[in-house]
Amino acid sequence: MLIATWNVNSIRTRLDQVKSWIKEVQPDLLCLQETKVDDPFFPRKDFEDLEYKVYFHGQKSYNGVAIVSRQPLQDVRLGLTAELPGNEIANQLSEQKRVMSALIDGIRVVNLYVPNGSSLTSEKYEYKIKWLNCLKSYLQAQGERDEPLCILGDFNIALEARDIHNPKRLTGGIMASDKEREALQNLLGERLHDVFRIFEPETNHWSWWDYRSGGWERDRGWRIDHIYLCDELLQQAKSCVIDKKVRGNNQPSDHAPVVVEINWPASEEDEYSFDQEDF
Repeated sequence: MLIATWNVNSIRTRLDQVKSWIKEVQPDLLCLQETKVDDPFFPRKDFEDLEYKVYFHGQKSYNGVAIVSRQPLQDVRLGLTAELPGNEIANQLSEQKRVMSALIDGIRVVNLYVPNGSSLTSEKYEYKIKWLNCLKSYLQAQGERDEPLCILGDFNIALEARDIHNPKRLTGGIMASDKEREALQNLLGERLHDVFRIFEPETNHWSWWDYRSGGWERDRGWRIDHIYLCDELLQQAKSCVIDKKVRGNNQPSDHAPVVVEINWPASEEDEYSFDQEDF
């Protein structure tokens, strides 16, 4: 099974690029972020013409998430309130369309667009920390159903120094502050693992290049688009790559897709891909 995440920075602007990528890669599931379109105007038919199902949770001009799938999804859940009904904070934070989840072959896939935070002195930064803390409660509630879990998306956080092109200068700033990193580590806990780092432990692997600073031309990037798997799924992971070539397209998104291949559904005869000590 191929599962991918891609912040497309406007699905209508990048529609032809996304369709071309789907035709080439043939993912089983593609999670999109920053779709930036109200639900009535989402280009559903373009995906249906490719024989994919599409589910979306969007808003005009900002945010928005969607899941494109080869097969129908089950139990599609929208917003933080899907796991935290009656929670006042979750209800407030769900006004921004940033979260959706669904079941595919028994796997709970959670598609996330984490707030950027703007700057350490901004109200948006405190909003980001509040949002991450609420996400922790969301995942704890989800965990009560004991479903194999994959969470993925644009996290707007470089978790480690090796995830930034210039960690000496950028560590401590927005997307690399201690508070953001701790909030992300806390919600991952011991349950979820960064599958990309199993296959690519070295630096110089980026998923986002800033438009404003010539980041792509100078290869000054960040790795902020992540896929996290529970133990059960991690044991069946075969590869995880960043498909950076699409960042070189004409009028590209500033993000590249990240793709994980999982041997799923797994049988009892399937051998584990890793020893427990590897993670």
